[in-house]
Amino acid sequence: MNNTEDSNWFDDYAEGVDDLQVEEYDITASPNDFNVMTLHSFVESGAVRIPGFQRNFVWDLGRASKLIESLILGLPVPQLFLYEQARNRFLVIDGQQRLMSIYYFIKKRFPRKEKRVELRAIFDREGRIPDEILHEDEYFQTFNLRLPERLPNHENKFKGLNYATLGEYKAQFDLRPIRNIVVKQNAPSGDDSSMYEVFNRLNSGGINLRPQEIRTSMYHSAFYEMLYHINAEPGWRKILQWSEPDLHMKDIEILLRGFAMLIDGEHYAPSMVKFLNQFSKKCETHDAQQNTYLRDLFFSFLGACHDLPDDAFVNKKNKRFNIALFEAIFSASCERAFGERRPVAGELQREAIEALETDEEFLEAALEGTTRTVNVQKRLSRAREIVGAM
Repeated sequence: MNNTEDSNWFDDYAEGVDDLQVEEYDITASPNDFNVMTLHSFVESGAVRIPGFQRNFVWDLGRASKLIESLILGLPVPQLFLYEQARNRFLVIDGQQRLMSIYYFIKKRFPRKEKRVELRAIFDREGRIPDEILHEDEYFQTFNLRLPERLPNHENKFKGLNYATLGEYKAQFDLRPIRNIVVKQNAPSGDDSSMYEVFNRLNSGGINLRPQEIRTSMYHSAFYEMLYHINAEPGWRKILQWSEPDLHMKDIEILLRGFAMLIDGEHYAPSMVKFLNQFSKKCETHDAQQNTYLRDLFFSFLGACHDLPDDAFVNKKNKRFNIALFEAIFSASCERAFGERRPVAGELQREAIEALETDEEFLEAALEGTTRTVNVQKRLSRAREIVGAM
């Protein structure tokens, strides 16, 4: 199976019944007037980040030039919305195109359209565009303002200028204030759950997001880099029966859920969204040794699955990947090895997996009230009893 647009390759008990429900948020929305150079320094330093779920930079040179002209002239421009994750750490909720236009203008370089996906990956990885890439003509062209003439035979006085040639207008551009609304969640504490609603309600791009797409950006860490790495493993793609990474990161979420159930399953409480958010936040503190061990543990699990049928974790009725079955078996089979800080030993048996898949207690716990604590614990318990630790 190769169609990454198809969302019907998995069978998720939490899908559609596990939306995060919070009656009320305590949110602070503080207006600030940062000038252009302050905003540029925020991006340059990594204090302001563009979430991974945001679309790529899509403005053309003409539209970006009009924004710069407006700032030089002192004309009002739309405000920016930033989400405060921590002190001096912000995510752009709304205003990416404007912010990046300013960033590129000051850098005197404008990204070529055919390279923007690649540049976005570099920006996400580095937190900025390295100078050696900025000066590479394969990726960028000179950012000279492309502006229309105001009157016949009378050229716009800013047309063709760049940041270095603004002359007397440079200071007023640098110091031009732009209104920013900084949004911060005060309560409930510890989960940043308002980010979902804040982004979906304020972002002008109108993008429909899945929880994992937002979670990946909110809690990006070395642990998540490890998840990306193992998500590309051929053995894992074989288990999923889905050859390409999922467009909406469902495969990453499945891996996350497996590790979350293994490490914190005994403390699980609904909702699944909140549980995974809290686990992701916890994993931000992992050191390299912890992440390396979890990677190697997963590889040993893949080794234990080597001789299983290709569809071992696929629901035999609807032919979809069975997330409940996978997370229970992964947690149960890795539990002892994780406790002893070693790889999984031995091989998973097809008969044990089939026995769990058809077990009445397991099925009952996977059919109704599936995200309730008692049913999650029941599925994990039955997996321990039937599949066992390795």
